[in-house]
Amino acid sequence: MNKKYQPFSIMDKLVKMTIFGILLPAFLFAFATTNAQTSLSLNEAIAAALENNYDITLTKNDLKVAELNNSWGNAGRYPYVGVSAGANFSNNLNENDDFQQSRYSGGLTVNWTLFDGFSVNISKQRFAELENLSKQNTAIMVEGTIQAVVLAYYAVLLEKEQLEVLKDVMLLSEDRFKRIEQRREFGSAVTFEVLQAKNAYLDDKTNYLSQQVGYKNALRDLAFLMADNTNNTFQLDDKFEAIPVEYNLADLHDQLIANNKSLKNQYINQNLLKNAVMAAKSSYYPNLSFSGGVTHTRTGIDLESTNSGYSWNDVDNMYGNFTLSYNLFSGGNRKRALQIAKIQQESGDVELDQMQHELFNRMDNLYEFYLVRKELLDVADENMEAAKLNLQIAQEKFDNGAINSFNFRDVQLIYLNASLRKLQAIYNFIDTHTSLLRLTGSIIQQYE
Repeated sequence: MNKKYQPFSIMDKLVKMTIFGILLPAFLFAFATTNAQTSLSLNEAIAAALENNYDITLTKNDLKVAELNNSWGNAGRYPYVGVSAGANFSNNLNENDDFQQSRYSGGLTVNWTLFDGFSVNISKQRFAELENLSKQNTAIMVEGTIQAVVLAYYAVLLEKEQLEVLKDVMLLSEDRFKRIEQRREFGSAVTFEVLQAKNAYLDDKTNYLSQQVGYKNALRDLAFLMADNTNNTFQLDDKFEAIPVEYNLADLHDQLIANNKSLKNQYINQNLLKNAVMAAKSSYYPNLSFSGGVTHTRTGIDLESTNSGYSWNDVDNMYGNFTLSYNLFSGGNRKRALQIAKIQQESGDVELDQMQHELFNRMDNLYEFYLVRKELLDVADENMEAAKLNLQIAQEKFDNGAINSFNFRDVQLIYLNASLRKLQAIYNFIDTHTSLLRLTGSIIQQYE
């Protein structure tokens, strides 16, 4: 039977082809955009964190508040000036004569503390120290953020390198499993060997899949530090490597004393304690204040009997008063306040010595860790090279049937552990080096 001619079949095909030709590139572009990776270097990650990190943003706002508070007006140097205005209307009914009264008034007042035992200057110094303290807190937050970003960045690289090692081991186990299955088909391998190879492969695959989760979590931690919630997939550009640097312990101590932000904060706290002592002493001085002002009052009276309208009267009043006061006795509060301030200053001196001693101990311990972990890098490299060569030899022997699958698995695990230890040694060295930079106060210059 002949098919009937369909006049729209060719046109339908053309339309479908046209739509497919338009949608396919669009779909491919959308797929590529969705899976595109954003290139990210360590310096770019640090810059993004310093710009957007939540804690740094809050600390910067605290600094802005401290800068606003550091003013002579807040310290009390300038007078307080006020203005007032009023209007009053009344309608009075009495036996003699009813009248209406209107009164308008305006005034200007000035209150000024001229002297209060130098407390204005003391308060201004206190506000300046609090601003410096806020700046140091901001610097400490910046240092902490840089350290956190550096460690998070290299943690991502560590997870990625470990993922690659586990992938290689998994593929090697998969290849070994397939080879043993082939041998069983030819009768040269038993089921026990096949099951052992299969279990090894499944274990390696489990480790690989779990490592994928760790890698993604490390990326999320890095994105959080940068306050990046765009769900971008970052491609980290920097290499996962350790670059040893030679340090001298005496030079590190000098840098710690000169640049450590926590120690500088303690110096500022000492200045605040000295300021508190001066403030307590200022209460022993007299107080001189001035209050003055000028008022103008306009009063109008409209008598009902005269029917002549309002009669206005203007009065101006100016005054100025000086007040000198001195607190003769306050139940010993001034003496107690001064004694407490001096004791707190002494405690601050002890805390400063304690902090210096603690920081020196931390520096000495960290320096020892640095030297040891630098040597462990060489040990891990040698161990890795030996394990890699051993695996190559074992692979050849296994292919030739010189060793069984159990011996090969032992060598494979040795290689896996050596690879992971090398990667961990690199990260541990970076961790120690970064802590050393922060303790000496040079981490900002290092990653400027």
